[in-house]
Amino acid sequence: MDTLTLTPEQEQRADELYQRFQDLFCEEAKRVARLFASKSDDQLLGKTEFELRDRVHELAARSLQTALDERKKGGTRGRP
Repeated sequence: MDTLTLTPEQEQRADELYQRFQDLFCEEAKRVARLFASKSDDQLLGKTEFELRDRVHELAARSLQTALDERKKGGTRGRP
């Protein structure tokens, strides 16, 4: 997906979102690290995989909400 060709305006928007995502992603990385640290080797698979999946889905939802909020602040771009 990193092979997308963006217009300068899209690249600027991507950079702005990237900056907004930094804290969000770092906080979640810490939560995931703590989750893994709390598990013994024999607990990393199974239930922990589902816990990780739930964390990643939550991160994706929060990222999407951040992107939507940014667009709402900027108003409509192009044709409505």
